[in-house]
Amino acid sequence: MKRRRGVILTPVGLKRLQAGIQAVEIAENNGNRLTLEELSERINLSTKTLSRLWSLNTAVDQRTLKLCFAAFDLQLHPEDYTTCSEPDAKHQGEGWEEPFTQNPEPRNPLTPQFPYPDGPVPLDSPFYIERPPLETLAYQTLVQPGGAIRICAPKQMGKSSLMLRLLDFAQTQHYSIVYLDCKQICPSWLSDINRFLWGFCSHVAKQLGVNPDLESYWHECLGCKLSCSFYFKDYLLEVIDTPVVLVLNELDRLFNYPTLSQEFFSLLRSWYEEARGDEIWQKLRLVLVYSTQKDVPGDSKQSSFNLGLPIYLPEFTPLQVQDLAKRHGLDWSSGKEVTALMKIFGGHPYLIRMALYHICTRRLSVDQLHSLNWDKQLHRYA
Repeated sequence: MKRRRGVILTPVGLKRLQAGIQAVEIAENNGNRLTLEELSERINLSTKTLSRLWSLNTAVDQRTLKLCFAAFDLQLHPEDYTTCSEPDAKHQGEGWEEPFTQNPEPRNPLTPQFPYPDGPVPLDSPFYIERPPLETLAYQTLVQPGGAIRICAPKQMGKSSLMLRLLDFAQTQHYSIVYLDCKQICPSWLSDINRFLWGFCSHVAKQLGVNPDLESYWHECLGCKLSCSFYFKDYLLEVIDTPVVLVLNELDRLFNYPTLSQEFFSLLRSWYEEARGDEIWQKLRLVLVYSTQKDVPGDSKQSSFNLGLPIYLPEFTPLQVQDLAKRHGLDWSSGKEVTALMKIFGGHPYLIRMALYHICTRRLSVDQLHSLNWDKQLHRYA
């Protein structure tokens, strides 16, 4: 088989390049996402070449990669790319792109080419599909003083994957990060608002690396909500020099406790509103993640829960499904396979990822998906 030398962008290189593009979008384009045509004009490369580059499975020459990085004031490092041999196109199987042989070391046979799609899509995965303009809007909000974001969608729609990217973005901004998975909270702490807020404050302090010292700020005569507010404003946000990103994941766990959730959400909303005129509270950035499959307490325009920018994650479009298929090495440019797959699973991200996983690992056609035992299991998420 005839081969030619080339390089492929690694996940590390893709992450650096994406960060460079985001910086330009925020600084020069009001945070709006640059189109493929605009990127092409800026880098002075064709849109076809850029599409090959983003796929992470098609080789380009090293000079092309240097041009891309230089366009965003980045230097190309050895860890940003890997050398490969690309098979001649005439030897490609119909609908498939043969995996490239990387030199000098072969791929570890224990490392799957297509990881099982369970849990959030890793930061270095080529299988994360953006849903413009949601990511850009979230990044823009996170850098705003006192910004708040609500990520809401049914299960397995990509909430945690987007949250991971927000956390990664916050790290690039050198923000302090506090993460709380509400599923880890003991039920006994959810029946008492005072006990809950005490534990909540202690958790935040420990994640920030601060001595909790709750006794100095917790006063029975003020009540637990005011004590909690003074603790955040006069202590935590004062001793931390950077903005603090507070991420509350699986927040719908609290919906089962109406009294506590109403009190806690009204407290968060009061902090959000105070940030409009208070520089201390402006250091706090909220990211709330919850499933829309559960009833949100008082979910109306007047609800204390409705604060900040709502990010409702939609299903994939046919073009996004086609893009994801291409990243799996499938040539579905005709659109027939995409249409057939979406007739079965719609545009549900998890179901599409799972279907593509089985198509690629078992070398199946879309029509053969119906015969598999896991077909019924997938429909539980539909």
